[in-house]
Amino acid sequence: MKFFIDTANLAQIREAYEMGVLDGVTTNPSLMAKEGIKGVENQHRHYIDICQLVQSDVSAEVIATTYDEMIAEGEALAALDPHIVVKVPCIADGIRAIKYFSSKGIRTNCTLVFSVGQALLAAKAGATYVSPFVGRLDDISEDGIALIAHIVKVYRTYNFSTQVLAASIRHTAHIIQCLDAGADVATCPLSAIKGLLNHPLTDAGLQKFLADYHKVNG
Repeated sequence: MKFFIDTANLAQIREAYEMGVLDGVTTNPSLMAKEGIKGVENQHRHYIDICQLVQSDVSAEVIATTYDEMIAEGEALAALDPHIVVKVPCIADGIRAIKYFSSKGIRTNCTLVFSVGQALLAAKAGATYVSPFVGRLDDISEDGIALIAHIVKVYRTYNFSTQVLAASIRHTAHIIQCLDAGADVATCPLSAIKGLLNHPLTDAGLQKFLADYHKVNG
C-alpha cells in the first residue's frame, strides 16, 4: 500500500519525504486555506513547490463545480507539472470531466466518494484514483473501512485499473484497517504515519539496550 500525506504544509511533506516512505501528496482547498495560501497564482506556485519536493503524484483539487469550468481549471492545474493529478468531486459534471481528462491523458482523483455506486461511476469514467472518505463516514456511524473493502472487491472482480485511495484517515488504526481492506493507497496526516512507529516494547527494549551498553562501556 502506498502512503500519501494529506496536507499542504511543506515542512510536514518534507519530513514525511525524508523518512523515505512517502509516495505522494493530496491537498484540497481547506488544506491550502489552513496554510494561509490565498489566490490562484500563489496556490499554483505552491503546487509546483510540492511537486519539486516529492517528485511523485500530487493531487490538486479543482474549485469549479460545472463541467466547462472544471475542464479549464483542471487543464491549467495539469499544465503546472507532470506529477499533478487533477482532483475532481464525485458529481455528475465531475464524472463527465473525468471522462474528458482520461481521453486527454490527464490523470484524475475522484474525491468525496461515499458509496460503491459513486466509485463505480468514477472507475468507468477512467479515474486514476478514487477517494472514499473513511473518517467522515465513521463520523455519521457508517463503516468507512467496510466501504473501502467493498470498492476493492468490485474493482478486482471487474478488473478496473482505478486505484482505491483511502482518504479522511484520522489515526494510525485506520491505516492498518485500510491495509486489511486492500486499499491501494492511504492518504494520512503525518501524525498517523509516524504513529506506526509507536510501540511500548520498542521503547522499553531500546532503553534496556542502551542501559546495558553504558554498563559495559561507561
